[in-house]
Parts: sequence; structure tokens; C-alpha cells
Amino acid sequence: MERLRTLFTPSKPSPGEYQRLDEEEADIQEGECEEEVPFSWAEYFIFVLIGVAMLWSWNMFLAAAPYFYTRFQSNPWILANSQSSILTTSTIVNLISVLVLTNMQSGASYPFRIILSLLANAVIFALLAISTTTFLGVPAPMYLAFVLLMVALAAWAAGLMQNGAFAFAASFGRTEYTQGIMAGQGIAGILPPLTQMLSYLAFTAPSSADDQPTADDEPADPSTGSTAAFIYFLTAVLISAITLAAFIPLMRRQAQILQQRAFAASLSPEPITVTTPLSPKQGPTRRKHIGILTLLAKLHWLAGAIFLSFATSMFFPVFTGKILSVHDNSISLFSPGAFIPLGFFAWNLGDLSGRVVAALPFATWHRLLRCRHPAALFAVSVARTVFLPFYLLCNLHGKGAVVESDLFYLAVVQFPFGLTNGWLGASAMMAAAEWVDEEEREATGAFMGLCIVSGLAVGSVLSFTAAGI
Repeated sequence: MERLRTLFTPSKPSPGEYQRLDEEEADIQEGECEEEVPFSWAEYFIFVLIGVAMLWSWNMFLAAAPYFYTRFQSNPWILANSQSSILTTSTIVNLISVLVLTNMQSGASYPFRIILSLLANAVIFALLAISTTTFLGVPAPMYLAFVLLMVALAAWAAGLMQNGAFAFAASFGRTEYTQGIMAGQGIAGILPPLTQMLSYLAFTAPSSADDQPTADDEPADPSTGSTAAFIYFLTAVLISAITLAAFIPLMRRQAQILQQRAFAASLSPEPITVTTPLSPKQGPTRRKHIGILTLLAKLHWLAGAIFLSFATSMFFPVFTGKILSVHDNSISLFSPGAFIPLGFFAWNLGDLSGRVVAALPFATWHRLLRCRHPAALFAVSVARTVFLPFYLLCNLHGKGAVVESDLFYLAVVQFPFGLTNGWLGASAMMAAAEWVDEEEREATGAFMGLCIVSGLAVGSVLSFTAAGI
């Protein structure tokens, strides 16, 4: 374990703009960089939990799509456009919130933003859980308005979490903690499709495998699937509560670290009291405002890499929902109800694997890339676009595939596409803290979070160009 922790040590941060590391600096492959804050597995797993909570709420909306179908089936227009409405509302509100928060640095309390996000998510999904058992007879337009309001509030809460969590992690000076958040996001991605697939295999008869819901079907009972939806939403509340409980000691640990740094740097003749949300009598710590353009000048390759990577990845849900198995649907696993979630699972499993690989001790070559050649990460993000035409070789709409192989679709297209997204995203986020000054790390974490959200928003809009395929 000690050897693993030693190899886990990231490379030494560079204080200036992109430049080649001097020969006198520590060898990257040996991991000989000194870190002010010792690595802690307990702290790492708390950051993983924060990453899970960050995306769990959004994945609950995706997992509840079949339930929303039963509530909207009486209105054909809403039935056809509800998912697009949810996606658009979420990405736009999320982007606006992150943009605003990124420009509110000097008096920002990042721990407070994380706590507020967790509390907001708990309330939002408690209301959604209640909606599955009460007011089941409300008209579809009214329920859509309610859902979109909850989506908007959840997107705002996600903006608080994204901005606060990455900035908070960067303040520790341990790039592994940022990777932990990214790994947690990957975990939050694989569980809903896995649950959906297993539920289908367990409770759906093979004879109904070909049934695809349409607006022409007879409206379903609004109570259909309410128990499953109630559990989905209640799980989001539970995840938020657990994360909040685990975050409190981590917040106190950060306060100690900042206090020690301030004292060591002789910023005050005596140890200073660092403001936290638990000390309401004091105002938030004042920081020097770091402009977005200043960070972009230092991080343009990394920012561009993570923006393009997530924008490109937003095309995968459009294709995944349309690609069917090339095998006979009489076998439950190959029916759309199980195979489509399997496609989502394969992509998200690759994404999680990539986020984990980015921090494995044998990945010293990738540390070399991010420390000396950040432009190479941008080149990888450009090369990832080659995966998009591969989807056209698969069984779109069940009309036949150029390459008649489910293994090709799952193992050659989905998994590697997700793998490169996870690896590239985690690598860029970890590298960002190494290219800025120490006092810029918190702002850098928030800035890179903005790049992720911007990429998702732009990608979600561009993905409509493939909607008709």
C-alpha cells in the first residue's frame, strides 16, 4: 500500500505558462515531487463520494424516463419532446450557473456551495419522490412544468457542486483528489443503466421484447412504475445525505490545511482562523480574483481538450438509444429493453475505467504527457471524433449493420469511446493544477469545471444534428 501511495504522487506544479520542465526538476517517471499535504485514502474516497453525488441526481432523471413516459403518454407532443426539454433545460441552467459562480471568486466559500448543493438535491428529489405517490391525476402539461422546474433547480445545484467541488479539491494540492471526483462521476454513470438492464431481465417477459412505446398506445395508468420511481428518487436523497455527513470532517481538514499554510507563509504573526460555513459570525475568506482570460492563457490546451472531449461525447446517447442487437430478440438480453441499457453501461464502464487508469501508478507515461506536452492531450481529444462514424456501421434502428457484430459495437465503439473520455477528462483536470500558481488552484478547479459544463452544453446542442439519423 505504501508503494502504491508513493507511485501515486503526481508531478510538481509549474508556476508559469506552458513551458518545458527544466532538467533540474524531479524526474516525472520517478514521482519525486514533494507535496505539502500528505495523501489520505480516507479523504480520497470522500472525494469519490462527492463525485458520485455530483452526477447521481442527473442519472436519476435518466433512470426515471420510463416512469415519465407513463405520466406524459396522454399528450403526444409532450411525450415526443419531454426528453429534449429536460436535456435543454438542464444544460442551459447548468452552464449559466457555473458561468456566474466562476466569476464570483473573491468572497466565495466553496465548502458552503457544496453543502448548499447537497441540501438542495435532497429537497428536490424528496419532492420528486412525493410526486410519484400523490397528485397522480394532474394533466401532463402541469406535471411537465413541475418536472422542468425540478430539473432546473437540480441543474443549479449541480452547478454549485461542480464549481465548489473542483475548487475545493484543488485547494488540497493533491491531484489524486480531483481524479477521485472524476472517478465518482464515472461510478454514478454505470449504476443506473446496470440497474435498468437487470430489472428488465428480471421482470419483463421475452414476448414483450419488441414492444416499443409510442404516442399511439393507449395511455398507461399513472401509477405504473411509481414504486420504482419512488425508490430511484429516494436513493438520490440518501446519497446526498451520506455525502453531506462525510463532507463535514473533510471541510474541517481543509480549514486546518489553509490555516497551516497561512501561518507557514508568515501571512500573520499568529495562526489565523479560516472561515468555514460552520462559523457564521465571520465573513468569507477574501481571495484575489483570477480572471478567466488569465487562466485560459495558461491552460488553453487543457481547457480545449476537456471542452472538445465532452462535447464530442454528447453524441453517444443519441446513437446508443437507436442501435439494436443484430441477434434475435427472442433472447431477453438482445431485446431493446436490455440491449440499449447494455450499450449505455458499456460506454460508462469505459468512462469509469479511463478515470481510474489516469491515476494508476503504472501510468507514468500519461504523467509525462500532461506535465510536458499538454498539447498532446488536445490532439487526443481531436482524434476521438473518429469514433462518431463508427456508429453508422452498427445496427441503427434495427435496419441492419455494416459490421454485424454486437461485440464490435460494445467493445470496439462504446467501451473505447467512453475509455478515452474518462482518461482524457481526468488527465486534463489533474494536469490543470500543475500549470498554475498555488493561489490560483481553487479558481483553476472552478474554471476547468466550467469547461466541462460548456462542452456538455455545446455538445448537447450539436447532437441534434444527428437526431434524424
